Amino acid sequence: MDNGDGDQRLPHHKEPKEFVSLDQLAELGVLSWRLDADNPETDPELKKIREERGYTYMDICDICPEKLPNYEEKIKSFFEEHLHTDEEIRFCAAGSGYFDVRDRNDAWIRVWVKKGGMIILPAGMYHRFTLDESNYIKAFRFFVGEPVWTPYNRPHDHLPAREQYIKTFVEKDAANQAVDAAA
Repeated sequence: MDNGDGDQRLPHHKEPKEFVSLDQLAELGVLSWRLDADNPETDPELKKIREERGYTYMDICDICPEKLPNYEEKIKSFFEEHLHTDEEIRFCAAGSGYFDVRDRNDAWIRVWVKKGGMIILPAGMYHRFTLDESNYIKAFRFFVGEPVWTPYNRPHDHLPAREQYIKTFVEKDAANQAVDAAA
């Protein structure tokens, strides 16, 4: 994505546009699915994901000016670059929004999550969130056990979750190379 300072709710494509595949996101630890947003209670794939990953707690967030108290303040806080010590799991039941994540070179990648999209960001990954121009998202939040949603604004590189993320997803390719070269 571009590094423009304009409205955070716009797509912010580079010119020419560059797209990142779901496989490239997975290499960074970002997982995603397309699920049944109209029938989440009976979606067998969502049930399977919850069971396999141990998500025992769920709540629903409606994010829009009419439903979220202190809306402008909250949207600004969501857009501050931060990490969590646990996975961030969101399933979009309606509306849409952007998760911005960092690639291995610390550049932003903008991930557009729309109705039916489920995304999991690994613990320790720097990211931020904003709505898109629709200004609305209804998202299911999942947690392992009791909900913990503590953002640690950048920099928090000393946290064990961040150190583990770096080892698992950022340094893994460098460690697997048989030949190194330098200019």
